[in-house]
Amino acid sequence: MFYAIPLENRPSWRNPPWMTVLLILLNMIVFWGPQRSEENARERAADYYVKSVLPALELPPFVEWLEKTDPKRGKLARRMLPHEEAYAQLLEGLQNDRKFLAKLRADEIIKPANPRYDEWKRDRQQYEAMLPAPFTARWSQDYSKDAEFKPWTWITAAFLHGSTGHLLGNMLFLFLFGFSVELALGRGTYLTFYLLGAVGASLLAGWAYAGKEGYGLGASGAISALMGMYAVMYRLRRIRFFYQLFFYFNYVTAPALLLLPAWIANELMQHWLGGQGIAYMAHLGGLLTGAALMAGALLMRRVKAPEAASAPQPDRFDEHVAAAQKYGAAMKFDRACAEWRAAAALRPGDAGTLRAWFNTARLQPASDDFHHAARRIFRLPATDPATLALQHASYKTYLDQARPGARLKPDDMARLARRFARIREFADADKLCRILLKTAPDHAELPDTLSACANGLLHAGERDRAVSLLPDLLRLAPNDMVTRALQRA
Repeated sequence: MFYAIPLENRPSWRNPPWMTVLLILLNMIVFWGPQRSEENARERAADYYVKSVLPALELPPFVEWLEKTDPKRGKLARRMLPHEEAYAQLLEGLQNDRKFLAKLRADEIIKPANPRYDEWKRDRQQYEAMLPAPFTARWSQDYSKDAEFKPWTWITAAFLHGSTGHLLGNMLFLFLFGFSVELALGRGTYLTFYLLGAVGASLLAGWAYAGKEGYGLGASGAISALMGMYAVMYRLRRIRFFYQLFFYFNYVTAPALLLLPAWIANELMQHWLGGQGIAYMAHLGGLLTGAALMAGALLMRRVKAPEAASAPQPDRFDEHVAAAQKYGAAMKFDRACAEWRAAAALRPGDAGTLRAWFNTARLQPASDDFHHAARRIFRLPATDPATLALQHASYKTYLDQARPGARLKPDDMARLARRFARIREFADADKLCRILLKTAPDHAELPDTLSACANGLLHAGERDRAVSLLPDLLRLAPNDMVTRALQRA
């Protein structure tokens, strides 16, 4: 099992991803509306079934049928048969076995010569009258051999789900990937590509599972298309991901495009290993369709890659830099800071611009510019040693010179503490941890921050300093691996 979740991007509520929100709401309305109503009616019918004469008359011949047609399922059903609590599960299998059900309704299983035929016929008719009109089966993709050709289900199946967990898991991934793709494509193109992704997923799933009993439903194929679009859209841009591979999980910063072959390989491996209950080929179809659609959009210049879309106008940026340098040379520091601030707004991730803004603003240590420039440096993605060194040097200067004092937020302190521990600046990391413990003892990132600092100290041979964090780790993260290592130490 492998999945990866991007952590770098956040939705902009100045330009909300309304189409993604609308798709999520539509999926929820369908599931908690007609699907849930259908499920409740089926449960009432099943309750009647269990209390009627039908289990005693229908389930034994159904188990015998399974033993002939599917010995593995038949063997399991035979073990379940004596237990009344398993009747509902056996009933579900009976209702989904079209061939047996057809024979049952044609009086080929319980024949008119059976002395209990009238009794059976009465309860069977009552049970079927209680069954709701099919909704999920009608709009989901049918893989059976004699299924009616219904091309509209290639799309409608993407708005159906099998359980609450199935729905919520899909909606989480729809939001995580959908908002970035929607803002890049625009709402109309995004919706078109989402629906085409659902079609591509359904087509590959229909080919891969043709002739097999069961239905295809769920938004995961269309969401996989969004994942393929995301990888192609960002291409070689390094994105921070949380990933899980079987029982191992961690963070990684990698070019987004590298995840596409990883996702594809995962779906193929899961399919070949015979994963049950999950349409991995639908995921694969979605990934390939989404990647192809985004590649086509980029070639046709219907969408700009995020790197290009967010790039400032070079001339305007250069104007601000030139003006800032001119005002700085003339010792007009307020105006120089204003120009550096404008340049940083155009290139928020440019470390050189932020450094120049910070160094100019430090000449007026009580100014808002000094605090803002420091905060922007502290929030740079620390993907290389140079950025980490800049953050540490800026932190030392800021702490020493800021007037009337440093304005560090808990999120910034936690982030800096982890990064300082990474570059073995343990004194500053430990100091930030102590401040966090006093000023924000319930901060969500505090346990991970303490763990990272303690782990760094242990690896550096600073066992006593690491152990000094143990009481707080026992309180905040008693089951953490570092906490257990410290207890043993």
